[in-house]
Amino acid sequence: MTAIPWTRKHIISLEDFTIDEYNAVLTTTSSFKNVLQSRTKKVPALQGQVVANMFFEPSTRTRSSFELAAKRLSADILNFAPSSSSLTKGETILDTAKTYLAMGTNIMVIRHSHSGVPLNIALEMDKLKSGVSILNAGDGLHQHPSQGLLDLFTICSLLDEKNPQISLLKGKKIAIVGDILHSRVARSNINCLLAGGAQLHLAAPPTLLPYLFSETINHTYKDRLFLHWQLPPALENADFVMTLRLQKERMTDYLLPSLREYHQLFGITYDRLQLCQPNVKVLHPGPVNRGVEISSDLMDDPRFSLISDQVTNGVAVRMALLYLIGNSK
Repeated sequence: MTAIPWTRKHIISLEDFTIDEYNAVLTTTSSFKNVLQSRTKKVPALQGQVVANMFFEPSTRTRSSFELAAKRLSADILNFAPSSSSLTKGETILDTAKTYLAMGTNIMVIRHSHSGVPLNIALEMDKLKSGVSILNAGDGLHQHPSQGLLDLFTICSLLDEKNPQISLLKGKKIAIVGDILHSRVARSNINCLLAGGAQLHLAAPPTLLPYLFSETINHTYKDRLFLHWQLPPALENADFVMTLRLQKERMTDYLLPSLREYHQLFGITYDRLQLCQPNVKVLHPGPVNRGVEISSDLMDDPRFSLISDQVTNGVAVRMALLYLIGNSK
């Protein structure tokens, strides 16, 4: 594995990622994707290191891919389950993290329903001078950096399989459709897609895309960020369409009349793709509500859908992230 300059100890958010860091992730991911396609499928890059998967909320894809990524790097793995932990006896999250620290953990992969938990644990680990790295696997409505980076890799490797670089996004029109208000995936994708030079069009009902949402985005990119409360303008001549899951578990108010009406107005179908570029590709971070965000037949159509590629690329991207922070010390 070629050494790539990397100094970032924690990966909490993509808001302050540099172009060099994005390219380091893309290049490293490309190398690990080749490893996964080889006969051995395993490298000793993190041999002797301990990776703790601390998921305080349910997850299938993210948790499984982080676990597989750590195994492919030859790390030792600790899996945390809230229901069978001392949290049920009153132990705090920070004390749980300190327990894993005392067991010799080197990297903590943390997912929590409240924004800021991974950052607070990272600050505590730094305060203790522990040397432990924290990787945010999704926190509340804040960020989901590994998902944003795997989506970035999926797009860039499609544009140039041998040399995926973030600059390939320049001038591409990308539409993000769905529950943007509640989506940490959307926030991470907005950060990296705008950083790469894409023209980004967000589309959702007003209840799921407030007018002031754009105020939360880096003002440097405001000239390439557009908000739409109807779908057609967002899709017109789009190169890529990313549709997001309706996050019913995060909705505290009745923000939609019905799922059927949502699909009629904002669901991605073959007919609606007629507005896009002829070679348009569709992404979805999963899990998918079939027939709501995207029609079932379109989701399974390899001519348009990159959803399967996203899942496959997730392991390689998370291998890259664990490798980079695991060797940054």
